[in-house]
Amino acid sequence: MAAGNRERMDLMNAALLAGVALYALAIGMNAPAMAQDTGTRLDSLQPNIPADAKMLLTANELVYNRDAETVTVRGNVQIEYGGYKMVARQVEYDQRSGRIVATGDIQLIEPDGNIVYAERMDVTDDFANGIVEALRIETTDLTRLAAETGERRSGDQFILNKAVYTACTPCATKPEHRSLWHIKAERVIQNGRTHTIRLENAYFELFGKPIAYIPVMEIPDHTVKRKSGFLFPHFSYTQKLGAGVSVPYYWAISPYMDATVTATGLTRQGFLLEGEFRQQFHNGLHTLNVAGISQMNRDRFTPGTVDALETNRAMVASRGRFEVNPRWTFGWDVLVQTDNNFAKTYDLSTFDGTTYINQAYLTGLGRRNYFDLRAFYFDIQDADPDSLAENQQPVAQVLDYSYTAPEPVLGGELNADVNLTNVRRNRLDVDTAGFGVLRFPGLEGTSHRLTAEVEWKRTFIAPGGLVLTPLLAARGDAIGVNMDDPAGYTGEFTNSDALTRRMLTAGLEARYPMLFAGESSSHILEPIGQIYVRPDEQYAGGLPNEDAQSFVFDATNLFERDKYSGYDRIEGGTRANIGLRYTGTFDSGYGLRASAGQSFHLAGLNSFATDDLVKAGSDSGLETDRSDYVAMLGVDAPSGLMASLSGRLDEESFNLRRADATVGYLGLTWQAALTYTRIEAQPLYGSSSDQDEVQTAAAYRFHDYWSVFGAVTYDINQGVISRNGFGITYDDQDTLFSIVYRQERDTDNSLANDWSIGARISFRTLGDINVGDTTVDELDYF
Repeated sequence: MAAGNRERMDLMNAALLAGVALYALAIGMNAPAMAQDTGTRLDSLQPNIPADAKMLLTANELVYNRDAETVTVRGNVQIEYGGYKMVARQVEYDQRSGRIVATGDIQLIEPDGNIVYAERMDVTDDFANGIVEALRIETTDLTRLAAETGERRSGDQFILNKAVYTACTPCATKPEHRSLWHIKAERVIQNGRTHTIRLENAYFELFGKPIAYIPVMEIPDHTVKRKSGFLFPHFSYTQKLGAGVSVPYYWAISPYMDATVTATGLTRQGFLLEGEFRQQFHNGLHTLNVAGISQMNRDRFTPGTVDALETNRAMVASRGRFEVNPRWTFGWDVLVQTDNNFAKTYDLSTFDGTTYINQAYLTGLGRRNYFDLRAFYFDIQDADPDSLAENQQPVAQVLDYSYTAPEPVLGGELNADVNLTNVRRNRLDVDTAGFGVLRFPGLEGTSHRLTAEVEWKRTFIAPGGLVLTPLLAARGDAIGVNMDDPAGYTGEFTNSDALTRRMLTAGLEARYPMLFAGESSSHILEPIGQIYVRPDEQYAGGLPNEDAQSFVFDATNLFERDKYSGYDRIEGGTRANIGLRYTGTFDSGYGLRASAGQSFHLAGLNSFATDDLVKAGSDSGLETDRSDYVAMLGVDAPSGLMASLSGRLDEESFNLRRADATVGYLGLTWQAALTYTRIEAQPLYGSSSDQDEVQTAAAYRFHDYWSVFGAVTYDINQGVISRNGFGITYDDQDTLFSIVYRQERDTDNSLANDWSIGARISFRTLGDINVGDTTVDELDYF
């Protein structure tokens, strides 16, 4: 009986050892080397498996040959251990030779989702050596690795012979898909001690043809998240800089610090050196960038520009973002350079138009309130390097705080807003465009303003469905202005260190929503009337206007209490707004939306009819007692078709003052959009002629992964195409190829065109190659 128990125990141990050995070899394909442990605890080999994990081994048949000293497990062999799952047709363990052989449709599923396939595995019982035939690995990031054989040596090396690697995202839904590129190597050696992968005699193939030969290359394996070494090179081309090749080197300094140094050779400008240092803290990240070049050929730049005048150019940039706690964030974004155009010319930073914004900020966000404090310095690009005035730019500090009472006050909602703005300019900003009209977007000197505003409103629903919303608001400003008087300004400019300004508002809004329901549609028609009683705006047009310069009167702001975009101007006087809103929905999926109305100045000073430094409100349609008519109409169709129309009509002649019309279609194979924009001449604002423009954009996918696209902008008044571009793209999510042609008419020379050709090819998991710009702005519709 005792002997029988021992035999059964030997049998169980042998079967368990067979399963463990099979795991040892299989897991070694995708993991660092395992310890050479002759025991049966897999957790000593694979640290990701819990120490108390239990192994489950099942099969249709288990045969123990006492004479041959072999254990064979056959038929639907399944092993589960520590989150790993493995199946095979047969597993045989030879106790004499100490070898374990698994055959037939072997499949290993790892806890992270990676899948390993093989036809045959042969491994020693000390797990140090073994071989795998017909190996294939599919990872969760949709990459694939295959080899004729895989061999494990000395317990810390795994060798793949005649291996092929590729990425194949479409294979998840289309198994028959074949990637356009592959990496083939005679041997791939994974070293578990050094955690590296070495490729020998490797080729990079595109469209089945080898285009690059790599004799030897060593890279970190997937267990290494950060390792020092050279990264994939980048390629570029621009007319002024020439062809460029960038070679980046990554330096993993510590678990919390790293850096990248990039050397770029430019055929027309020489050697550009860049560096980026990153440091991660427990609550944030800091990034430091530096770059410098000694330009080789300044004649390539436009004569007289900053690019052509400078030889040695450099920059230092710092960016940080830290979470003080879950609701408060502190950060900064600062750029210092030898001239204002260096980073833009060499594409070293992100710019907004022609201005780079240096800033530091502190923000806080609560459930019903927020706080935002920012300090700005505006770095104007293309400034004259010989002009001290142009290189001294505006500095601003802005604080915004908004609070909403958590509980109703007198049954209504109470909001409070605070704004503090301080602006210092070292140069005059003046615009003389159109009929000699002087506009002063900024004056030399300093101005500051502290604004506090409180608003209360409550909604009542009267019998019959009439919705009434009374409103009370009070605002006060403390202002200091110490700026040079604008020469040639026709209005009254106020220059004082101590000014106060106030505004009280009493308002009432009445809405009467009416629902019309049919068998297959529903419609809501809502007449709206508003009246706001206010005193005149104090110092109207006599103070600097920094944050309310942009103003367009249309249906979107018809029912706003204060239609100005910022705090520097206040809408004063008594005004009424009247209009209609409509929404319609149909069972067929169509939707309609519309609004229309008019505004009336009833009493007091019309703020939009008063001159100010930037002519805000001039020719806006609100400068008369009875405003222009504004309207908007939108249609949405279930087929993907959409259309919208908005416009402003003269209150007397019904002439079209401003219009925006868009028709678009968004489908699976093609998208298109056509937009017409009309802006009538605004002589008082400095725009001397009508502006009529048509923009078109379209994209068509003519194959699963191929598409063509294009965009054209046509200036109707000038009779010329001001911008156009078109291109073709292949994108299967693993390989991206795009080539784009762009042309833009020079605004300073109506006969000159600036054209460029850009190309990009990207291989997922490998890198990108970019030559020029491959974007077409008008395609932002899609």
